[in-house]
Order: sequence, then structure tokens, then C-alpha cells
Amino acid sequence: MLDGKHALVTGGGTGIGLAIARALAARGATVTIAGRRPEVLERAGGGLHPLVMDVASEPSVRDGIARAVAAHGPVQVLVANAGHAEQGLVPDTGLDAWRRTMAVNLDGAFLSIREALPGMTRAGWGRVIAVASVAGIRGMKRCAPYVASKHGLVGLIRALAADHLGQPLTFNALCPAYVDTVHVARNIERVMARDGLDRDAATRLVNGANPHNRLIAPDEIAATALWLCGPDSGSINGQAIQIAGGEF
Repeated sequence: MLDGKHALVTGGGTGIGLAIARALAARGATVTIAGRRPEVLERAGGGLHPLVMDVASEPSVRDGIARAVAAHGPVQVLVANAGHAEQGLVPDTGLDAWRRTMAVNLDGAFLSIREALPGMTRAGWGRVIAVASVAGIRGMKRCAPYVASKHGLVGLIRALAADHLGQPLTFNALCPAYVDTVHVARNIERVMARDGLDRDAATRLVNGANPHNRLIAPDEIAATALWLCGPDSGSINGQAIQIAGGEF
């Protein structure tokens, strides 16, 4: 269904981004995966096109997307997936940590969308999908910068949808709960150290943060992204779609 279309996925070398990139490629898209670490991007394989790009840097995003467009045509599916999180209470959070989170999660999405959007508009069809979080629609403990950045990302998507009503473009946010990625695996390690739990107990605790008591598979997120790129998705616009195993 995506034959002839160019998709670009930021943070596309691992986890959710890689699952979405592979799903888009399986449906015929030419897929560029962007990230900071070339060795990670190269390992992805599968006909995906690596692009070294730092979403927190305006020149890097401008140059990177221009190179991707020159190689593969206008970006018609943009998945703003690159993310960053740090834990801690607000009194213990320095301005540098705040700015790092905003630079990746919010500025990075803004820059990526801004640079891709003109070509998408000229091509006459486009899908922008931001990977937010349930933290984009509710509060969560010990990660105020992350929560604020994801709320901002959902707001950005809603504003873009309002700006482009009636055009063949849609803008949506995916809001997953805890997903089975390396980041959650590291969180299990932190829980073990913090609470003195063994791995099984820490894993149960982390899994229990999702309403259905299990981690969400990256392929479940990818399936939702594919749905938003499907032939009957044009009326799904400006939404923050929870993929969370139940009501949060």
C-alpha cells in the first residue's frame, strides 16, 4: 500500500522506531532510518537506508532530511520517534537535563516535521506520526521534563492537524505505555537496585505498570502506525492514540 512512497523514521535503529521502519518497508515504502549512531543504523539491515542525523541539532536535521529527499524523493511518511528520558524529582533536575529532554523530544520532532512538510505538501499526500507516550496525556512520577515534553508533542500534533484541515495530510500521535525495549530493560535493572528485588520480582513490578500486566510489543505500535498510513485513514487526524492495554 506504500509502494513508491518515502518514509523517514527518526530513532529508527532500535526499538519502536525499528519495528515501525520494518513494517513500513514490508508494505512497499522506501524507508530512511535516522539516528546518531551509524553502527546501530547499519545493523538494522533489511533494505533500510541509514541516515546519521541528530534531531536536537537544527543544521543536522536540515542537512539530513535534504540528503534523504535527494536520494529517495520527498518524505511522505514521517515518524518522529527519537526520544530521551531522565528520571528524578523537579528539585533535583538541572536545567541541562530539562533542555536535553526538550531538545530531543519536542525540538527534534518540530524540526523533523518542519523540514519534511514542504515536500510532503507538494507530493499531495502525507502522514506525520509522532511517537509520544501515555506521559503525553497524563502525569507520571519522577519524570516531569519527559511528561512536559510529551504533552508538548501531542499539542504540536494537534496544532498541525488544525493548520492543515482539508488537505491530504494527517497528523497523529501514538501514546504507548511501557513497551518491551532496551529502555524498559534498563528500568528493570534500576528497580532491582533501588528496591532490592530479584529480576523476576522487578519484572513483575514493571509489567504491572500496564493495565493488562504485560509489556507492549514494539510490533503492536508498528501495526498502529501502519493503520494510520492505510487507504482509509484520512479521517484519523489530530489524535493522541493510547496503546496501553487499558484505560490510563
